[in-house]
Amino acid sequence: MIRSDDLAHCHNAIKHGSLSFHAASKLLPASVRDPALALYAFCRLADDEVDEGTHQAGAVLRLQERLDLAYDGRPRNAPEDRAFAAIIDAFDMPRALPEALLEGLAWDAAEYRYNTLSGVRDYSARVASTVGAMMCVLMRVRDPDTLARACDLGVAMQLTNIARDVGEDARMGRIYLPLDWLAEAGIDPQNFTRDPLPDAAVRGMVKRLLAEADRLYLRSESGINVLPIKARTGIWAARLIYAGIGKQLRKQGYDSISMRARTNAGQKLGWVAQSALRSAFSVVTLKSPIVFAKPLEETAFLVNAASSSKPSNSRSLAVLDILADLRQGQAVLGNPRQRA
Repeated sequence: MIRSDDLAHCHNAIKHGSLSFHAASKLLPASVRDPALALYAFCRLADDEVDEGTHQAGAVLRLQERLDLAYDGRPRNAPEDRAFAAIIDAFDMPRALPEALLEGLAWDAAEYRYNTLSGVRDYSARVASTVGAMMCVLMRVRDPDTLARACDLGVAMQLTNIARDVGEDARMGRIYLPLDWLAEAGIDPQNFTRDPLPDAAVRGMVKRLLAEADRLYLRSESGINVLPIKARTGIWAARLIYAGIGKQLRKQGYDSISMRARTNAGQKLGWVAQSALRSAFSVVTLKSPIVFAKPLEETAFLVNAASSSKPSNSRSLAVLDILADLRQGQAVLGNPRQRA
C-alpha cells in the first residue's frame, strides 16, 4: 500500500519529531502502525510548516494545494504526500477530517484567540480530534460512539498541550487560554504576552484546563476498550503518556510559565506497562455505558464525517472561507482575531 522507502522516511520523521507518539506506535499492530506513522508524519509536517514558518498564511495555502493533489490521486513528489495519498485510497479517508485539521492550522495562521472554553474545544477538535478520528478509520472503526470517544481523547490531549505551553505560547504572542478566564482574573491579554507571570490566577487557569482534560480522558477510556483488541495497548499508552504531562504540571504547582513539564523514559515505560495491563483487563470487562455518551458539540461534525458510509469528498465551506481570508491578506499576523 505505502512504498517501503516512503514508510521508512515517515518512521524516521516521527522517531525524531514526536517521541510520545513514536513510543505508543510501537504497541500497535503493523496493519495499523504503518499507516498511522505515515498519517502522523503528514499531519506533523503540516503542523510544523505552519507553526515554524515565517509566512504562515502561505504555508496553509500550500498545504491546501497538497491536500487537493493527494485527493486527486496526484500527490506531490514527497514521501509524506505519496504515503498520505495511499492511505486515502486504501481506507477511503473522509476528506472532511484532514480538511478540519487544515482549518485549525489556518486559525493558527490567523492568530485566532478563543473567548470561551467551547472555542478552545473547537480549536482542539480540529488540530487533535481529527487525528483521533483518522486513527479510527485506519483501524476500520466507523462506529459513531467509538469515534466520539476518540474525539474526546484528542481534545483532552490538546488541552494538556495548551496547559503545558502557556508560557511558551505567550512569549510568542499566542494565547490559547479562554479569554473570558483572563477577563475574570483581570488580566489584559496584551500585557500577558509581554510579561507572562505564573501567578495564582494563571496557575488556577492551568488547573481548570487540566480538570477538563481529565474529564475527557476518563470519557475516552470506554472507547479505547472497544477498539480492535490488538490496537488497545497502543492507544492506552498514548492516553496515559499524554495525561502524564498533566501529572507533572500538578507537581510543578501548575506553573507552565517559568518551567516546562517533561516526562522521562522511565515514566513512559511505566505507562506502557500499565497500558498492557489495562488492555488485557479490557478483554474481560463489560462495555461501559459511558461509551454511548453524546459527542462533544464541538466534535460532532467529525463523528458524522467519519461514520458516514459514503463520506463526502467535497470541500468544506468553512475551510473555503478561512482560506479565502488568507488569500486576501485579511488574516494579518500580529492582529489576532477572537472567536466565540
